[in-house]
Amino acid sequence: MNRESLDGPITLKLGPEELIIRRRYEVISIANDFLIAIWFLLGSILFLFPEYETAAIWLFIIGSFQFLIRPTIRLISHIHIRRIPGSNWDS
Repeated sequence: MNRESLDGPITLKLGPEELIIRRRYEVISIANDFLIAIWFLLGSILFLFPEYETAAIWLFIIGSFQFLIRPTIRLISHIHIRRIPGSNWDS
């Protein structure tokens, strides 16, 4: 391969159904990331007040559990896309 072909644009051929599915899972993943950030931010703030320490711990536990959800969303997305006839399973 020459240098020019390596620097060129990459073309992916996605069917409309595959693209819709990828976008849905991406939105779910982004929403999950926002929730993780919210739980950890609230937990950090609550740790400033000793009377709310138990609630802060629970928010950290919830946020940590949601970190397990992240790869699960990606795995389910790949399985879903793989089941589509003619899908590109390269990514």
